Amino acid sequence: MEYIVKVATEEHVHYAETICREMEDSARKRGTGIAKRDPEYIKQKIREGKAIVAFREDGAWAGFCYIETWSHGKYVANSGLIVNPEFRMAGLATRIKQVAFSLSLEKYPDAKLFGLTTSSAVMKINSELGYRPVTLPELTDDEQFWKGCQSCVNYDILTRMNRKHCLCVGMIYDPAEHQKPENEPLREPEKELSQMEVKDKKSVGRNLHLRKFNFNAKKKLFERWLRIKANILLKRFKRDENGKNGNGVNQNAKEVVEI
Repeated sequence: MEYIVKVATEEHVHYAETICREMEDSARKRGTGIAKRDPEYIKQKIREGKAIVAFREDGAWAGFCYIETWSHGKYVANSGLIVNPEFRMAGLATRIKQVAFSLSLEKYPDAKLFGLTTSSAVMKINSELGYRPVTLPELTDDEQFWKGCQSCVNYDILTRMNRKHCLCVGMIYDPAEHQKPENEPLREPEKELSQMEVKDKKSVGRNLHLRKFNFNAKKKLFERWLRIKANILLKRFKRDENGKNGNGVNQNAKEVVEI
């Protein structure tokens, strides 16, 4: 069967309950992530034309995603990406993200697109769209966005680290970094700069934004870094719960860092 991926309309609001149940079940199985969405909120996003739905030709729901704005429209997030377990491994997540990405740029051409994820698959998709990894402080400072993390099992880590670190990875797409400089031809994203261009700092500054972050080339290293980061953070807060040793030295952290 073929799958249809499109901007959702009023005729798709009946999927809301199913979508919310699958989001909650998926988060519970992963042991991380945002657990709950309100069906009425999902319906609102559909009616506003800010949601993407995927379904099979026979009408069976296959996937979903919606866009949300923060900091008065300066930041846009593609949220709630979910694929029906029955239809996974068919490339639907990529297709949904691509449509959501295009819709975000169409509705908010000057906004920075960003996301938080623990999934290497989502990182790969984002990388192919032009996103790059960033530190959490580089994301929106909108308090309402961060309140949305409260239902995540790792929220305690986020708050104790003053929103500077968590198990999630932040990624951002800044349209300004992908605009073609005036009167200058667009270069191939992966093309290396010549030695002459490297010496010309102004030329480097103009063209570095055209060199995309290649997640595939760094996938194993990136996943290893995520495991080490999770190990450090989780052990650190386990240590905090049990108390430090008499000298206040974090022995566990030292052991983890040296892995």
